[in-house]
Amino acid sequence: MFETIIGLEVHAQLNTKTKLWCSCATSFGEKPNTNICPTCIGLPGGLPTINIEAVHKAIKLSSAIGAKVNQKSMFNRKNYFYPDLPTGYQISQFEVPVVSDGFLDIEVDGHKKTIRIQRAHLENDAGKNIHDGNHSKVDLNRAGTPLLEIVTHPDMRSSDEAIAYLKKLHQIVRYIDISDANMQEGSFRCDVNISIRPKGETKLYTRCEIKNMNSFKFIEKAINYEVDRQIQAWEDGLYDKEVVQETRLFDINSSKTVSMRGKEDAADYRYFPDPDLLPLIISDEMIKQHKDIPELPQAKKERFEKSFGLKKDEIELLTVTKDMANYFEQMLSFGASAKIASSWLCVELLGRFKDGQNISSSPISAKKLAQLVCSIEDDKISGKAGKQVLDFLMTSDMEVEDAISKLGLAQISDDGAIVELINNIIKEHEDKVTAYKNGKDKLFGFFVGEVMKASKGKANPKTVNKLLKIALQG
Repeated sequence: MFETIIGLEVHAQLNTKTKLWCSCATSFGEKPNTNICPTCIGLPGGLPTINIEAVHKAIKLSSAIGAKVNQKSMFNRKNYFYPDLPTGYQISQFEVPVVSDGFLDIEVDGHKKTIRIQRAHLENDAGKNIHDGNHSKVDLNRAGTPLLEIVTHPDMRSSDEAIAYLKKLHQIVRYIDISDANMQEGSFRCDVNISIRPKGETKLYTRCEIKNMNSFKFIEKAINYEVDRQIQAWEDGLYDKEVVQETRLFDINSSKTVSMRGKEDAADYRYFPDPDLLPLIISDEMIKQHKDIPELPQAKKERFEKSFGLKKDEIELLTVTKDMANYFEQMLSFGASAKIASSWLCVELLGRFKDGQNISSSPISAKKLAQLVCSIEDDKISGKAGKQVLDFLMTSDMEVEDAISKLGLAQISDDGAIVELINNIIKEHEDKVTAYKNGKDKLFGFFVGEVMKASKGKANPKTVNKLLKIALQG
């Protein structure tokens, strides 16, 4: 029996407007090699200057993960050559990171566990290689984009634990608004370090690193494959030959990890202090000014459960993003009750999204959905009619009351009008009235149906039931 050892290095692109060392824009999707300057493409004389907003965002992360801010840290040159790194080195932090000694609590299958975060350090991103047939191209727009590399201790023991940690961290960096964390754009990507050992041993064996993963699904598959590969090598007596310290890639077509290159040690990077940058000094005042963060997902979940009595799966969906949680709470501020607001938001509204729509781009505002929900709760329209109104509002910019009026869906709640309908139905079906009074209780549903049919579905069902019972007892 073997134990899996997993440590993660997450690279979160910070959502600053400009790069880490220069004033070039960080906007995604621009024409290749347009957001560049002498500094970010490594031309002589292009000197780096720290983007202080990136430091502020690092301080916010320290608050979110219960970590320490190191008030004096250094920037180092990490030397290596790749086509997308025009300087020939990356400016990173080696001996002392800006943030250290944090943690995140995760839960897997009802079991809670604390994952220790060793450090989070600032560094610049490299460019991007684009492989086009027999040619490779380099886009340097991304070169110099600020990253926080968030490094755990090797505390995870399964792919489930790794994914739980990554999803929680992904959610947090979005909640505190330090990164958009769009995985498809590479704004939140992960290097996975994996080794195995016989159960009961404490020694750490050779680790392999799976590089640049940006999909939860593929990270899970890559971990499971790599663990199986290492276990098989051990059992076949080939561990020392087949499991070496190296960097591997995950092939999504074969669902296998493949060797990319030998894994460097720190000494191979020839770290030394960057001569163009002074030590980073963070004052008490700066920490005080930027340590405050919004309510985190876990605290929000606990508050929603305590305050609104919602089910766990509802709460998970309502808090999946800060925008979703804010939308829900805005609905409550406009008078909707929590349970029906949750249902109409999570089931009805989200169920109508298509073509990449999300809560941030919803064509229906929280105020408008709350007004629709309140119309149902106040018996102005039925739940069925509410769905018709919602369908209409998805493509029409109209107020809720105007939509109800245009569609002719307002309920008849006036007692006098409903009593008149009931009396007419009773007169038309005197034989069934007699049968009902003689014990055929199931005929009550027949009378309800006839009244609703006579009102063209507009009569308030609650009022119909109440008045019909009175009339049939007479």
